[in-house]
Amino acid sequence: MRIICNKQALYEALVNVSKAAADKSTIPALEGVRIKLSNSTLMLTGYDLEIGINTFIPAVSSDSGEFVVNSRLFSDIIRKMPAEEIEIDVSETLSVTISSGQTNLAINALSAQEYPAIPELGDGEAVTLSQSVLKSLISETVFAVSTNDTKPILKGELFEIAGNKLNVVAIDGFRLAVRTENIKHDGDLKFIVPSKTLQEVSRLLKDEDGETCEIRVTKKQVVFDFSGYTVFSRLLEGEFHNYRGSIPQNSVTEVIISKRELIDCLDRASLLINERIKNPVKCLFDSGSLKVNCQTSIGKINDEIAAEVTGPKIEIGFNCKFLLDPLKVIKDDKLKLLMNGGNLPMKIVPLNGEEYTYLVLPVRLRSE
Repeated sequence: MRIICNKQALYEALVNVSKAAADKSTIPALEGVRIKLSNSTLMLTGYDLEIGINTFIPAVSSDSGEFVVNSRLFSDIIRKMPAEEIEIDVSETLSVTISSGQTNLAINALSAQEYPAIPELGDGEAVTLSQSVLKSLISETVFAVSTNDTKPILKGELFEIAGNKLNVVAIDGFRLAVRTENIKHDGDLKFIVPSKTLQEVSRLLKDEDGETCEIRVTKKQVVFDFSGYTVFSRLLEGEFHNYRGSIPQNSVTEVIISKRELIDCLDRASLLINERIKNPVKCLFDSGSLKVNCQTSIGKINDEIAAEVTGPKIEIGFNCKFLLDPLKVIKDDKLKLLMNGGNLPMKIVPLNGEEYTYLVLPVRLRSE
């Protein structure tokens, strides 16, 4: 089997599909990329039994066949080839010779029969979204996905469609993130996608206007089709947390504040905090200002920024990173902070509309 293709196109496809190949596996083929040649087209697939990515690139060849090569080694070889045209010759004994310019390099491949069967990616129920919208939905919630194995269902994000609205929800026990987007879709639909899958999808999505992504959902699989790539993944099975019941519907204290000023203030406080020292930042909302205090073994800071405070004053403490994470993904210049006391979650919402809702649990402050 003889193949000629463009170096850059092959390398880019390899790098992207390799993200789904296993780093280490008792099945050597899972550490590789399956390359299938048919009708002058190369299909490249990476798959680790949980997530898979495939794509197509054009090739010059009248042959057909398939083989598996180690993803990392093959990518490195293609990247270091000297010319823009790559020639690949695969012998019957699965010796793969890669030629470019004056360079010839040979490696051993595996039989495609050793590669696991790809799950049936049926039609399922389809939803189409703008790629830029889907990218923002993921990036503005994925930070709140749990990394704790005790509740595996929370290691994914809930996609919930009802009444032509899509909610994407992530919870880790300390924070809750909800992003809402109006979409055109008849009927209701719920499914939970592993965060690893969403991160790989987000990495491949484009921000250009007019680019779309089709999401197809079957009973156990989800498929994302966009820009020449297909990302497929198992769904997480189980009942997601009743997130609606966790969101307070009323508040006693409302604060309107500059997002940028709040981020800068918390960033300054975070200079006194590290992985070993996680003292909370103390926030006092009162009389037109937010006063921030933090004291650790490194030092202490007292800071103050303007804020429109309505309702009784509140002193409340937070893990600085947990409060910064949602602030850093919000695009608005100003936002609302809604509270019901120093021991209950803070709710972060836009000044108008319902595009996002974030909850951050407070840290109990020691009495002075």
